[in-house]
Amino acid sequence: MDKGKTSSMKALGAAIAAMAAVVTASNFLVQFPVRGSIGALDLADLLTWGAFTYPVAFLVTDLTNRNFGPAMARKVVMAGFVLAVGLSMWLATPRIAMASGSAFLVAQMLDVVVFNRLRNMRWWTPPLVSSLLGSLIDTFLFFSLAFSATMAVLGPNDAFAMESAPLLGLFAVEAPRWASWALGDLGVKLLMALALLGPYGLLRRLLDRLLGARAPAVAG
Repeated sequence: MDKGKTSSMKALGAAIAAMAAVVTASNFLVQFPVRGSIGALDLADLLTWGAFTYPVAFLVTDLTNRNFGPAMARKVVMAGFVLAVGLSMWLATPRIAMASGSAFLVAQMLDVVVFNRLRNMRWWTPPLVSSLLGSLIDTFLFFSLAFSATMAVLGPNDAFAMESAPLLGLFAVEAPRWASWALGDLGVKLLMALALLGPYGLLRRLLDRLLGARAPAVAG
């Protein structure tokens, strides 16, 4: 095996390991509500700690895409998808597993495509835009597939999730509880997309030094 192929295999292994760590941590931390409040907003009713770790998956995908191209990024996403479905089947219901796996796969693959289209723009544009769009799709798909009454074909409805309650626990207008969960989750993902630009900028420079001159990775 030539040196270039060996290096690529090592890079793929490292990226898959990073994605596996993020997916595993998120599936574990989703069991723990965020205890705290912002004014009248009770965070424990809306968020788990998994909402803060899951967006790191976009960081892993984007760094892989930038340095090794979309073909390798898609392999990393597929590895994360298989693990996500497996863990969800173990920890949750089949409907949640299907919702989680579908949302992860579609959102991450969209992230790969958008990042690749924007890769020649200013350094922060590809990861920010791709993560924001991926987060929107991920949230919409997961919560609608997992909890919407219209998707009962996937499995029994969650009566508690479908109960009407004040939106975000703050407003007079009422909505199914899962709608408030979705808004809280999306808010965290969007904030994390901004916050992770810092680590992305640092890691891209570090990887450039470790890898040397980086050839444009646009094929695949």
